[in-house]
Amino acid sequence: MKDSGAMTEWMPKPNPAVDLRTLALSPEEGFVLSRLDGATPARNLPALTGLPPERLRTILSRLVTQGALLPTPAASPAAPVAAPPAAFEPQRRTSPAAPEPEADLPVLDLTPLDAEDEPEAALGNYRQLFELRLHPLPEDQRIAHAHAAEDPILSALCFDPVPAVIKAVLENARAGLPHARLVARYHRNPVGLEALCARAAFAADTGVRRWLVRNPQLPASLFRRLWSARRLMELHKVGNDRDVPESTRRAAREVLRQRFASGPAEEKVELILNTEGRALAALIGLPVDGKTASLLCGRTYRSPMLIQNIARWSAAPPALIAHLLKQEAVRRQPQLRMLLARHPNAPADAKRGGA
Repeated sequence: MKDSGAMTEWMPKPNPAVDLRTLALSPEEGFVLSRLDGATPARNLPALTGLPPERLRTILSRLVTQGALLPTPAASPAAPVAAPPAAFEPQRRTSPAAPEPEADLPVLDLTPLDAEDEPEAALGNYRQLFELRLHPLPEDQRIAHAHAAEDPILSALCFDPVPAVIKAVLENARAGLPHARLVARYHRNPVGLEALCARAAFAADTGVRRWLVRNPQLPASLFRRLWSARRLMELHKVGNDRDVPESTRRAAREVLRQRFASGPAEEKVELILNTEGRALAALIGLPVDGKTASLLCGRTYRSPMLIQNIARWSAAPPALIAHLLKQEAVRRQPQLRMLLARHPNAPADAKRGGA
């Protein structure tokens, strides 16, 4: 049994003893190899390359097999790497062959990180490259570079403040999700952000959306266009996220109210229950339909916080108030019963009992 912790933190490192020109690497393998600096954990690579974990496992296996990567020290030196199927084995050129590494490829945890899309060291390098080498160039030269550049130049140009350069970056055939996420995070011009979201594949990416809502230059109109069909729970989270600018939080709350008025009953119930009724404070004056009321009345309530928030919700349907009054949690806590009895939609007998 291998040490799973060591496997997770494996940092693929190019083999300095091998002349990469002697290897028949595919463009995809060459791209992955170009992103490896020996200090980036394998689990960061999906975000760094934009490739799915399963594809990366195959590529890293082939790179180790060909000797392009150093074997992991955590593996047993006596265990050779299992060769890929012959149909997928790249043929080496006739120049001197690189030595086969005698190590087993670790079982990698390549689940994309939920926090940062790029390691901070890489972000600093890209920014420094842009500020020192690229920013002094005339705008037309930067646009020309953006159309044809490869990494790290392409990633560095994602820090350009000029929308025309960003448009050229996005038109580059090599541009992928890592570049889109950099633009969403650091570009501060609404025109460039509009160009980014014009690409459906980029606009649908979770990482791009996460950074867009934190970007202070995200236009409210663009937010509404992208988030108008999102789940109510997602809109609530954006509207209450302290890392999101107030203008975007306000737009999220407006979209939430519009969606709550016409959205699916299941999403309304999910929102109310998962927030313990806290979301109701932003929904004042919005009634619920019969299906939503029926779903709410079909549950058992044990949370005092949820019961209190529903009791303070003026639009709570009469059937729900009557249902809450029957709950064991309410019978055991007179203060909850009194709060519900004062609701304008409470049954008449409950009002008399609470008076």
